[in-house]
Amino acid sequence: MSQQQSPDNVSVDDIPVDIDNTQSAEVDPADVPNEIESITRGLAGEQPPTNPLVVLKAARWWYIHGKGGSDPVFRWAIEWARHLATDTPSDVERFDDFLEYLVTVGFADEPHELR
Repeated sequence: MSQQQSPDNVSVDDIPVDIDNTQSAEVDPADVPNEIESITRGLAGEQPPTNPLVVLKAARWWYIHGKGGSDPVFRWAIEWARHLATDTPSDVERFDDFLEYLVTVGFADEPHELR
């Protein structure tokens, strides 16, 4: 069952990739798909997702629509997926950068509100 995709809306799953807004570094919370927002908020919560494939789905979206490889959500998602895959401690500093970035983007007014 193939699905027609236009050149400016390409995706490998049901979350669209807006080619015109790739790596814009300006993410509006209203533009974040519900599933990605849910995963992102979960990564900030007390019980983050434990499925690395789910985490990588969010990482992919933030890489494409955020700041690329330097996007703090992308970097934390990759770090968390690495932690899940290898059972090694995660980088707390990267987590703090991730929370601060979510505040900057507009997901919350203060980092503690995300926990």
